[in-house]
Amino acid sequence: MSTDGLPELDPVIHAQARLRVTVALAALSNGDRIAFSRLQELVGMTAGNLSTHLRKLEDAKYVEITKTHQRRTPVTYVALTRRGRLAFEEYTSTLRELLPGGGAESGR
Repeated sequence: MSTDGLPELDPVIHAQARLRVTVALAALSNGDRIAFSRLQELVGMTAGNLSTHLRKLEDAKYVEITKTHQRRTPVTYVALTRRGRLAFEEYTSTLRELLPGGGAESGR
């Protein structure tokens, strides 16, 4: 809760770019992962910008980055962790509370 009594949104997820990344990853089934290049296409970011935001999400343990090879080509995969999925669910729940008609005060 913030000092004004309203619930706070997770600042790691709340940044617009990281929210887009988290939404894209949350759309995957549990345990699924996506190639970095495909995620980059989906969220419309440069590789450097996406890497920066993924690092923040990784530091919070919201995403897992796996580097591997397909034949001789390096491939990076990104997956939402269980902790990241829970954080996103809490974020969306908090957002609903903050929206008119979405929270406990909707019975007015």
